[in-house]
Amino acid sequence: MRQITFGEFGIQALEPAYLTNRQIESARIAINRHIRRGGKVWINIFPDRPLTKKPAETRMGSGKGSPEWWIANVKPGRVMFELAGVPEPLAKEALRLAGRKLPIKTKVVKREADLFAS
Repeated sequence: MRQITFGEFGIQALEPAYLTNRQIESARIAINRHIRRGGKVWINIFPDRPLTKKPAETRMGSGKGSPEWWIANVKPGRVMFELAGVPEPLAKEALRLAGRKLPIKTKVVKREADLFAS
């Protein structure tokens, strides 16, 4: 998903990373607090991959560890959050604050004009 599909503004990943469900939720809360629930927010990533971990001081073998947390695998260029229904300066600031909550470099992108719309 390289372009914005639902909203007017979005936050795009510039490097690959694993994002946990807590990081995604933290960014969502930052957006909603800044726009004061004025617009609509779309979350385009979902933590659907389990990350396992074996207990400390466990011998080798005896199978795989139990799932500890869930992650979303994010690649560069992925639009993670989208926003609509708010003025441009407010949207850009809200998405900038959300990018600060994530452990990767991000940039705020704007929907391009539909050149071939009928």
